[in-house]
Amino acid sequence: MASLDSTRRSRLRGFAEDYGLIVVAGFFFLLAVAGAVLFVFGDEQFAQRIIDTYGLPVLLPIFVLEGAMLLYFAPSEALVPGAIEFLATEPSGYEWPVIALIFVVATVGATLGQVALFQLAKRGGREWLLQKPWFRIDESKLDRFDRWFDRWGKWGVFVSNALILTRGMLTVPAGVAEIDTREFVALSAAGTVVFETWLALVWHYAVEFGLLNFF
Repeated sequence: MASLDSTRRSRLRGFAEDYGLIVVAGFFFLLAVAGAVLFVFGDEQFAQRIIDTYGLPVLLPIFVLEGAMLLYFAPSEALVPGAIEFLATEPSGYEWPVIALIFVVATVGATLGQVALFQLAKRGGREWLLQKPWFRIDESKLDRFDRWFDRWGKWGVFVSNALILTRGMLTVPAGVAEIDTREFVALSAAGTVVFETWLALVWHYAVEFGLLNFF
């Protein structure tokens, strides 16, 4: 009996390690779909009240997923511009305190997610991550970013985090290299601030000059 219970616990732990994060990401995907359906086909005013009330708290776990490279259902580049549009834009202009809160939530959430992935790489190792179904980077890409980290060192974390195509990609190499966690947190957070700032500026000027009217 004890052996059977141990086997069950082992299977449950294995399922949680392999698919638990996918289940969490799927849950937030369903929430996003439900919100979009309600906003488009339901009561728009009710949907806006829900967004105004729960938007910022919901953003935090979404940014954690983004930082951990588990945001399968939305491009990370759309998060801050979308949050500014729905939470901090009024007919009279921007609500700057809300924008500041969005940046705080984005930075804290994304940094928490990246630190979690960093710690998994540090403790579990490269090969362990490659075996997990929720880890989306294949071995050839990881090899390339390993070489980037070997060349640029810890500062590559900051630079890569501030760019679109490389954001978060040096988290695992940094963890495997076992750089100081406090240094990683500072570089990760600083890169995220730069990334979200230029995304917000691009969004602002795209709206200002009517560039989005083509869509």
